[in-house]
Amino acid sequence: MNITVVGSGKVGASAALNSCLRKLGDVLLLDIVKGLPQGEALDINHQLSELGIDCSVRGSNEYADMKGSDIIVLVAGVGRKPGMTRMDLLTTNANIIKEIATKIRSLVSRAIVIVVTNPVDPMTYLTLKLLGTGRSRVMGMGNMLDLSRFKSFIHEITGFSRGSISAMVIGEHGENMLPLPRFSSAAGIPLTTFLSPEQILTTLESTRKIAAEVISLKGATIHAPGNAIAAMIESIVRDRKSLIPVSALLDGEYGASDVCLGVPVILGANGIEKIVELELDSLEKDMFDRGVRSVKTAINELHV
Repeated sequence: MNITVVGSGKVGASAALNSCLRKLGDVLLLDIVKGLPQGEALDINHQLSELGIDCSVRGSNEYADMKGSDIIVLVAGVGRKPGMTRMDLLTTNANIIKEIATKIRSLVSRAIVIVVTNPVDPMTYLTLKLLGTGRSRVMGMGNMLDLSRFKSFIHEITGFSRGSISAMVIGEHGENMLPLPRFSSAAGIPLTTFLSPEQILTTLESTRKIAAEVISLKGATIHAPGNAIAAMIESIVRDRKSLIPVSALLDGEYGASDVCLGVPVILGANGIEKIVELELDSLEKDMFDRGVRSVKTAINELHV
């Protein structure tokens, strides 16, 4: 399997490394900064050599080198700074995505594309429209990252093994994200069995706010996003048909249309094979709809 990661900064390099640690295929790191992708490729290959992993990573500054890619990960763009929201990046990153999508359409129109650039839901919509492909082949990584944070807080507050915890987060990858305690569990036992309403509220608020805290402390989120990207790639490469949340184009699901938002999907070799609709209660639906309105407002600003 040939994987291209467009954007060789910290998250792009982490996505490449995590993909190789899972032995998912060969990776091309692509970036406009001379030397950066080549240097990251060398560094990663040295680690893989010691581990005896035969996936190879190479770096390039030429878009033409992505020809033949099966999966393309779009990480390129300006990252959040302390005090910024994801939506603050909208116009700047939209211009970057437009340029890259043009290259993808001319070189690898049949690749499955995973969008990571923030704000991820509008950027996923923009990418899909620019590529003119079906909704199964373009998706965004947002709630997979939110889910990992939600699971971490559940682990901290319960003390249960991380391996026994299953969680779900849907909606906008942003201030209106929707962690779902009713659809989360430990060893199959509903989370609501173990946590009080106050504890649940604490985990929800912490999940929504933690990205800003990490950015204020170290400047960027790196390792968890890289792993979330690799988890999505693995489900595609191995045709695992994992039930995981990704940003997908909705066409009536959850009462929304013509907008990309995080929802549970079956992810396999053909990309998004099915969108799974959960029965949300009134409070959950209200938060989900807030996310829909927020993302639609951003999409309208892009004049797609």
